[in-house]
Amino acid sequence: MPDRIGIGYDIHRFVKGRKLILGGVAIPHPEGLDGHSDADVVLHAVGDALLGAAGKGDIGEHFPDTDKKYKDISSLILLGRVYELIAGEGYRVGNVDVVIQAEAPNLKSHKPRMKAAIAKALHIDGGFVNIKATTNEGLGAVGRAEGIAAFAAVMLTRQS
Repeated sequence: MPDRIGIGYDIHRFVKGRKLILGGVAIPHPEGLDGHSDADVVLHAVGDALLGAAGKGDIGEHFPDTDKKYKDISSLILLGRVYELIAGEGYRVGNVDVVIQAEAPNLKSHKPRMKAAIAKALHIDGGFVNIKATTNEGLGAVGRAEGIAAFAAVMLTRQS
C-alpha cells in the first residue's frame, strides 16, 4: 500500500475565561479559544490531517461536540486516540507539518514544546514535526485578532 497524505484545518475564536492551548501547550495570553474541547486548533488540524490520510473522516465524526464526555477534554487525549486508530489500520506517521495563523501571541518561543508534545503523542521523533507561525497581516478574522487558525499536512506510511 502506498504512502498517504492528509491535510487538516481548524479555526476558533477567542473568548475570555479560558486558557489558550496550542499544540498541547498552555500559552500565556489574556484569552483562550472557544470550543467544546480545549479548542486546540493545532491538534485539531493535525488530527483531521491524520484521519484524512487514513480515509477515516474527521475529528467531528469521532469526537462530536454533542457528546458531553468530550467537554473541555485535552486535545492531546483526542490526538492519542486518533493515533491509536491509524496505528490499528497499520499506519505510522512519517511527518507532520503545521502552519499556525495568529496575530498574537508571538509563538516563536513555544514552538519547541509544541513539537515535543505532538511528537510524543504520535510516537515519532521531534525531527519529523515542523511548526510554522505567521500573521494574517491584519486581513480577515484572524488578522483582526478575533481568533487563531491552523493548517496541517501529514504523511502516513504502512508499518512493515
